[in-house]
Amino acid sequence: MEKEKKGNDRKEANRIETDKKENGQNEFIFEKIKERPISKGRLIRRTFITAVLAVLFGLVACFTFLLLEPVISNWLYPPEETPKVMFPEDKEEMSPEEMLIDTMLAEMQQQQEDKQEEASEETEAPEEVALKQEQIDEILESFVMDRTNYQELYTVMSGYVAELKRYMVTVTGYFSEVDWMNNEFESTNQSSGVIIASNEQGYYILADYAPIKDAKWTAVTFCDNVLAEAKVVQYDPETELAVVLVAGEILPEQTKETIQTAALGNSLSRNMAGMPVVALGSPMGIMDSVAYGMITSNSVSSSLVDANYKMLYTDIYGSSNAGGILFNMRNEVIGIITNDHSSSDLKNTIIAYGISGLKGLITRLSNSSGYQMPYLGISGADVKSSGNKTVEIPKGAYVMDVEMDSPAMKEGIRQGDIITSVGETVVANFNNYMSAVLSLEAGQEVELTVMRLSQEEYKEMKFTVTVDGVGLEE
Repeated sequence: MEKEKKGNDRKEANRIETDKKENGQNEFIFEKIKERPISKGRLIRRTFITAVLAVLFGLVACFTFLLLEPVISNWLYPPEETPKVMFPEDKEEMSPEEMLIDTMLAEMQQQQEDKQEEASEETEAPEEVALKQEQIDEILESFVMDRTNYQELYTVMSGYVAELKRYMVTVTGYFSEVDWMNNEFESTNQSSGVIIASNEQGYYILADYAPIKDAKWTAVTFCDNVLAEAKVVQYDPETELAVVLVAGEILPEQTKETIQTAALGNSLSRNMAGMPVVALGSPMGIMDSVAYGMITSNSVSSSLVDANYKMLYTDIYGSSNAGGILFNMRNEVIGIITNDHSSSDLKNTIIAYGISGLKGLITRLSNSSGYQMPYLGISGADVKSSGNKTVEIPKGAYVMDVEMDSPAMKEGIRQGDIITSVGETVVANFNNYMSAVLSLEAGQEVELTVMRLSQEEYKEMKFTVTVDGVGLEE
């Protein structure tokens, strides 16, 4: 029995083994896997570390993107360069009219000399001389200036003024004010302006900045009464002139066809005295007024900080608050009216900055959006050539005054110095100095070469000056 039982057990074991082999299983690979217990503290710690690393990665990625985005954008889409507005400086030269007059005078002088030679060879009879004098008197009597001629003259001038008005605009500044009852109301101030240039950006207008200073917003009214919002590009605190920009895209096509860009003439012509001019804008202190007259002098200069301008005096009796533009008879701007330089005996006489001296300033104002005007703080004049010969004063820009706390004063420039160079620019007169300063940028360091009188001789000194900025900031 016992043998039989062992045999049965063996058979049963063999059968189970056979079943296991048939099912592809082996006894030795059977094991029980026990799961590790979960640690909640460790899980929370790992989750927190992962979140912090994700935030740090995001911050680094954002910072890197901000740094590289402009570089990548400029590389993929290079920005279009904004076209610059340029006004080349003038030189003292003869105008076409002056050349024509000189030619005519030379011809008349030659004819007179020829007649004198003929007269010396052959003496005319007294009767022939008397006959010629009668003919001359008859011709002169035929030129009678009556009221019809007078009316025709002013009709022609009125038509010329209508043509010039296409260049002119009215710049209006809008201000928010509060009355004594604490009620807010809007007020306006106006300034005359002239269109001096146009490009893809729009229309550039030169105007008096004082009436629109600190305005809440600015607008321009054109000759066809179209009103458009404007932006002050930059202004000069010394002359109080500003360049205002009106975007071309906001103007109707009809207005663009009507308005015109004024040409800037030459106020350095040899014979400016006696030239007829038209004053437009507000020469009478009233907007859209007009006056006729002539230039009486252009020999006086006005010394301002870092600038020196030739002034045009006229015989026009206007307002003490006059403003506007002086035009010649060739549709050219030759002066910008100012009331800051009138003497006590010429209080109401129209005076203007000569346009030739302003061209460098206007160029800088037109292209200074976001950049302040350079400032060193020096007032001066040219060194006279006669002085160079007698006392051996070097040529350059003579320093008449240095503003208190200006960059020039802080570095040691003083009255009586003569500036001979600004950086790499040689300075032979104050106009050279003015042009050199206008080419600088606020914050830039520049070396000034100065000749200073010491022990009866001039010695060279060099000063490194940090240029300051004035005007509107971005």
